[in-house]
Amino acid sequence: MNFNGIYTNNGKYSSHETICVVNTYDFPVHVRLTLYFEDRDKVPGYELEIAPERAKHIRMDELMDEASAAIPHDMPYAVLVECEQELPVQYTRVDAARPGIALMTTMV
Repeated sequence: MNFNGIYTNNGKYSSHETICVVNTYDFPVHVRLTLYFEDRDKVPGYELEIAPERAKHIRMDELMDEASAAIPHDMPYAVLVECEQELPVQYTRVDAARPGIALMTTMV
């Protein structure tokens, strides 16, 4: 997995989704992400390890697979988060398309 570190678009805050995974254990936990689309095959293979007693924020607009392919922009998708242990996961959407920034989040 590779994160390109770009957080702005022409100097403005950009719309994005973020997954936050919290590892409350005292050992590392392996996490796997699989993306599903409406009109194309699923894309597995996004894997990472969450350090013990740490949180990991995964910006979906910066997520790249092993071939350095990014998630296509403006394409609806769903993500399956699989963890070796039961971990809390928070999914957040920031919408900066209009002057007022909107935030939506959910915990599972």
